[in-house]
Amino acid sequence: MYSLLKSTTLTQDQPFSINTDESLLNEDEAAELADELKALLRRGDTPKADAEQIQRMVSGLGDHRGLIRRTFAESLGGVGKAAVPALCVALHKHSSATVRRAAAKTLKLVGDPNTLPNLLEALLNDPDPVVQGSAAGAMAIFGADAVELLLEVIMNPNSTAMQCGFASWGLAFVGAQAPDALRNAAQSDHAEIRAAAIAGLGEQIQALGDTDARELLLGALVDPASDVRAEATILLGKLHEPSWAQPMLLARLDDLHPQVRKNAAMSLMKLKATGTLNELLARKSAEQDESVNRILQLAIDQLSSEDLKSHNDES
Repeated sequence: MYSLLKSTTLTQDQPFSINTDESLLNEDEAAELADELKALLRRGDTPKADAEQIQRMVSGLGDHRGLIRRTFAESLGGVGKAAVPALCVALHKHSSATVRRAAAKTLKLVGDPNTLPNLLEALLNDPDPVVQGSAAGAMAIFGADAVELLLEVIMNPNSTAMQCGFASWGLAFVGAQAPDALRNAAQSDHAEIRAAAIAGLGEQIQALGDTDARELLLGALVDPASDVRAEATILLGKLHEPSWAQPMLLARLDDLHPQVRKNAAMSLMKLKATGTLNELLARKSAEQDESVNRILQLAIDQLSSEDLKSHNDES
């Protein structure tokens, strides 16, 4: 597993490279070029793929006007693979975080899986968290090809909590595009991978009716690792199946780990499970952890309000 990750992880002796020599288009130049490109796009034409024009469009990704940046990104996406080298250079070396962010998002539009190592490097090494998140989002469109790399980020001891969060979000976005890869990851020997994979199974269960993924979720509720149980408990609250989820969530109110108990109460609240009010009140009277008690009270208050509203609507 770590070969590609290691090859793209930079060290303190080789920091993420930022180039301070590039120039951006001024406002008038950017607006003029954007107008030309919009006219091309409206006609269904592809912008020229020569190096100079590509570089001018990449420079335009630093414009402070969002609509103009979008025009340049869409135009570069239309150019396709010919724009990849310049976009990768901008992603790794441009001094402007705005350009690096836009370069990652534009590589997503190009959709070339060969850019995965470049996007991984940005996720792991760019100093700007928005660039990291944009890189993770771009990686996710490649489905199964991205899953192992995103899992490696989660397993990498040098990854920050934010980078792991972006990688987990990317896995959830992959969702049903890579059902086999996520199901395999949900059965990993590593609890961190199981937790991330379980969090990404929602689309498979809800949109595809994946019974294998549903069984993995049920198993995750009793996983020996509390992080896995916590993620499974959150997912139950997102599936909008209260009659199926309710008894399992009530069982998790007795979990040994406080975070799982909190998640169970929050999920019951999200599902508007007003029929569980008595159980929540009983649990609150026995709960010793004050942080859990606060969540239980929040759920009780919210569900009591839902119950009252329901009775008023019926009368």
